[in-house]
Amino acid sequence: MRIPKSLCFLGVMAGLGAGAFFTRDRWIVLIASRTTPSEAVEEAATPIPEASVLKLSPQARKNLGLVAKAAKPQTYWRTIQVPGAIVDRPGRSDRGVTAPAVGAVVQIHAFPGDTVKPGDRLFTLRLFSEYLQNTQSELFKATRETLLVKEQKVRLADAAKNGAIPESRIVELDNQLRRQSAAIQAYRQDLLTRGITPSQIDGVTEGKFVSTIEVVAPPPVADVKREPEIEQTAFPLVDQPAAGPVYEVQELKVDLGQQVQAGQLLSMLSNHHSLYIEGHAFKQEAPFLERATQNDWPIQVEFAEDDQAHWPSLEQSFQIRHLANSIDPTSRTFDFFIPLTNQSRGYEKEGQTFLVWRFRPGQRVRLHVPVEELKDVLVLPSDAVVREGPEAYVFRQNGDLFNRIAVHVLYEDRLHVVLANDDSITPGLYLAQNAAASLNRVLKAQAANGVRADVHVHADGTVHGAH
Repeated sequence: MRIPKSLCFLGVMAGLGAGAFFTRDRWIVLIASRTTPSEAVEEAATPIPEASVLKLSPQARKNLGLVAKAAKPQTYWRTIQVPGAIVDRPGRSDRGVTAPAVGAVVQIHAFPGDTVKPGDRLFTLRLFSEYLQNTQSELFKATRETLLVKEQKVRLADAAKNGAIPESRIVELDNQLRRQSAAIQAYRQDLLTRGITPSQIDGVTEGKFVSTIEVVAPPPVADVKREPEIEQTAFPLVDQPAAGPVYEVQELKVDLGQQVQAGQLLSMLSNHHSLYIEGHAFKQEAPFLERATQNDWPIQVEFAEDDQAHWPSLEQSFQIRHLANSIDPTSRTFDFFIPLTNQSRGYEKEGQTFLVWRFRPGQRVRLHVPVEELKDVLVLPSDAVVREGPEAYVFRQNGDLFNRIAVHVLYEDRLHVVLANDDSITPGLYLAQNAAASLNRVLKAQAANGVRADVHVHADGTVHGAH
């Protein structure tokens, strides 16, 4: 009997199907290991290179506030940052006014905030000093005694010439006049030191005793080491000529009607033209500060809450004057001091002149002390460099294009980044001085979207192919 071909074909196919079913654990694994998924197909495609160039429209550059400058090699000082504050300069900033004798405060002429010049009245005291009254009495007696001796000498002069009296009598009168003159000079000097004026002392010699005394602002302290520019231009006022030093009444120490003793503090006067910047450093930073002090290296000072727009530029160099040789037991820091010449301006109100100082005691500062000189380096603002792990990048501007360049960072602080002057950057190339992080984010978004490097970037950060 002859079997049809169609039945044979079906039998073969059924046998192959059954064999495949019973051996499926083997051939499925083999096929899976040789099958390439869709992801592998995509990876096999040509990868898009990492974006390193982007194009910014003029509007985008304005929105980012981009600034580009030519890279120029220069010398940069590596610094350490030290906190500090502005303080009064002992012996220069504050002056105490004391009572010259025992008395009572009967009038106060200058109050806190008022400005006074040397010689201006501050207080009127009614004298209760027995010593001062005795001094005035003795001066009056000595003056009268001198007049009597002089009159007696005139009367006896002719008698001495005629031999009626011995010459020794005239010599005795001359000695008595010299003693009285010395006593009068001592009494006058004593009264001058007590604050009594020469005209008042002349009145005492005529029997007009002083019962009240005026306490005035003291004269400037004579100091041969004082800086000439401070002495000549001290405390200039706005729209007024410089007329010598001006004091501000800082604090009153007595009340009206209060009895005071000789030498008691009446008020505190201040002038903040000559101040100190007091830095606070740790002991391990002492070698850096000592070297900066010995070499007169300039210190960069950042003043907190300084209104630079409404004051003249501060044209002075800051050097450390001296280092303290004691450590604060609480903060474990030692102090160092930098002279500061202050700026002031005045305004008139109700007939009084008031002072406004640019820098004030207690104001915080940040000091940058140089410790190492770096030569032939490129210095950029901190916003000009962006980091990705160990890599650091800057952006070179060429028209509308910005090319990201890897750089070697030698040193960086809060304000600046110092780059090595190697082959990565050619001096003279224009580099973006800010917004490096924003530019890098645009590049990363571009790379994530698979966009070509020569793309167009809108002001809002969206990108698409150039058109």
